[in-house]
Amino acid sequence: MALLAKSKDAKRGIPAISLKEHIVDCLFIFNFLKTAFPKAADISGMGENFWNALRVAIICHDLGKAHKEFQYLLNEKPNQWKFQRHELFSIPFVDALSDFDKETIKIIRLAVAGHHKDFEELQNQLAFYETEAGFGTLDTLDELKSFPDSFKENVSINDALDLLKEYKVNINSIQPKSLDGLIRSYNKSPYKPETESYFSLMMLFGGLKWCDHLGSAKIKSLFNLNNKDFDYLHNSIYQPYTHQTESGKTVGNLLLTAPTGSGKTESAFMWLQNQLDKSGQGRVFYILPFTASINAMFERLKKEMGDNKVGMLHGKLSDYLNNYFDNLQYTNQAKKENIQNLKEKFKSIITPVKVTTPFQLLKHLFGLKGYEQGFFEMAGSYLIFDEIHAYNPETFAQCKVLIEFVIKSLQSKVMIMTATMPRFMQQELENALGDYLKVKANNELYRSFRRHKILLKEGLLTDSLDEIKQQLKAGKKVLVVCNTVKSSQSAFQDLKTAVKDNEAILLHGSFIGKDRSKKEKGLMTDNVKLLVGTQAIEVSLDIDYDTIYSEPAPIDALIQRFGRVNRRSKKGMCDCIVFKEHNSDDEYIYNAETVEKTLSAFEKIIKTNDGIVDEALLQVSIDEVYQDWNAEEKKVFDNQYRYLKEAMQTLSPMFRNKHTEEDFYKQFDGIKILPQINKTEYESHLSELDFISAESEKVQIRKGRFASWLKSSNIRRESFAFSKGSKVNIEPYLITNKKYSTDLGLLSNEEEAWQTTEIF
Repeated sequence: MALLAKSKDAKRGIPAISLKEHIVDCLFIFNFLKTAFPKAADISGMGENFWNALRVAIICHDLGKAHKEFQYLLNEKPNQWKFQRHELFSIPFVDALSDFDKETIKIIRLAVAGHHKDFEELQNQLAFYETEAGFGTLDTLDELKSFPDSFKENVSINDALDLLKEYKVNINSIQPKSLDGLIRSYNKSPYKPETESYFSLMMLFGGLKWCDHLGSAKIKSLFNLNNKDFDYLHNSIYQPYTHQTESGKTVGNLLLTAPTGSGKTESAFMWLQNQLDKSGQGRVFYILPFTASINAMFERLKKEMGDNKVGMLHGKLSDYLNNYFDNLQYTNQAKKENIQNLKEKFKSIITPVKVTTPFQLLKHLFGLKGYEQGFFEMAGSYLIFDEIHAYNPETFAQCKVLIEFVIKSLQSKVMIMTATMPRFMQQELENALGDYLKVKANNELYRSFRRHKILLKEGLLTDSLDEIKQQLKAGKKVLVVCNTVKSSQSAFQDLKTAVKDNEAILLHGSFIGKDRSKKEKGLMTDNVKLLVGTQAIEVSLDIDYDTIYSEPAPIDALIQRFGRVNRRSKKGMCDCIVFKEHNSDDEYIYNAETVEKTLSAFEKIIKTNDGIVDEALLQVSIDEVYQDWNAEEKKVFDNQYRYLKEAMQTLSPMFRNKHTEEDFYKQFDGIKILPQINKTEYESHLSELDFISAESEKVQIRKGRFASWLKSSNIRRESFAFSKGSKVNIEPYLITNKKYSTDLGLLSNEEEAWQTTEIF
């Protein structure tokens, strides 16, 4: 009977899989890796020997499953397996390899041993086998069996040798040894970045994990980019701008400066096509700050390049997919399966382009689980950052570390695009890029992009709502940007009366997941005449309005907001109205001194140029406002940069760093709570085991607000019991009596009576 790798899954109708079939599946992925990640071999320091080593690691990684008790387990027969680790029984086969030097055999051995459990856990299990359970028991009950004895007695060596012979893997005689020298010695002295073979092990382990993971999933379709995927760039009826053409001719790292709406995304993909042509395949990461712009960019690129070429990753992906499949009227079970399949697809290396937040890459630098696969995926990659200055000093510092690391260690190339960036931030990025080229839109384009006229207005934005209504009634498409959720809700409630129900959208961060996804989708239609929102609409949304009314904010934020008005410069000169007075809550959002400097800079533009924005001269105004970091921001930036650089020196393949993992998650200031009005819907989803839809009924609030509302009894802890098969599950959750509406979101100043008593 053939050796099995996996037992059958009767519930899902999946037959048992033989060990040979699993090796074939993994080698299919291996062959794809060779074409998709050609730089991995060079990064490893092993040259072409890397691919030989990875191939043999794949063939050997599960040979320990030839253990007779494990085969009894897979064949659903009585067995004495006792939760031993099959990968450890693969090690003697690796030790016997004859075509590799000692160091290569060592890293194959380490990768095979650690491909399921990290080495700290392996050592704990090894101690248990040696002192309590043994590797199976001998005839005398008081004697524990050693690993070499158990291997010789239980492993079907000849069956494994037949597989090795079939794949032409040469070995010497098999002499199993104690595992102590492998596991304890690596735990005592793991590979660190200064270790010569550090990236050999990192790349080998990451590659093996991808092959095992995708091979086990029976993935048969993986994709690379080719020249046809860029045809849409060259089929346009419009002549490309000079900065687009120059970007497309650049080889290497690039810093592009161009006005919003001048085709920076097209510039990026022209640059990318040239990199792929000159430097070869590598995965592409298009990095944006906000989920709304990520979702929109994903839809745009998917339309141009196809479903199989583009994926996306961000923290609210489940909400987006849940809304997408709800619109297609899938059954609950089909929806769950499709969401899971797409999430797995986007998380994997199946699609060559990912639109993502920086955190999906930064988590690898913090050593979160699976970071070795993350490093492999970034080998020879192409990173495109859009409006990188939008991040806070902490995240900006982390992005600088990421850029330095991928360029220096992973042979990646980076393109940074901006319309507005303070000079001191640009200097940090230039230092990170090392060798790079600059491309800037030409003066002629900047002159043609004189499209905005600044009007400074006394008082608060709420004082001019009647004026905004008049604009709407005159047929204008109006964008209103507020600094806080509370301010945007108030403005929207008044303004929406001036247009039809389907012509107004409010967008901010205090909507439940399913409502936010629907609003982002609706934003891309031509129906919307009024958009009221917060800073989430500043960056990279391809929307176009006739005029904007904005609360006061820093100059870079305001320029980004202006970029959503007269985006293509086809409407002549459009008014951008900024109010001088701010609400008291704004001080928690923006630095008051920076806002005052911004208003002064705008006064100069009004005085010298009648308020008309000359985007070619904007850098002067930006540098007047931002001469340097303020002291507090500089301290945060420096501390985070130094911390992450030092933390990366502690990363060892097959080890998790729990401290850095905690530090990574600390920077996310959010807790999800359930508005009381959604309680019935939430519990109904749980009863149907539709956990994604249940989560999409919640809204995220800041930790500080959570603590305050908990103290004032506006948040309670409740639970719901539901059946899952033969078991009863109890799901705890947080619920608030703050009012919620689909139109306005969570209303922080309005409450309703509690419908239930507190449970715990």
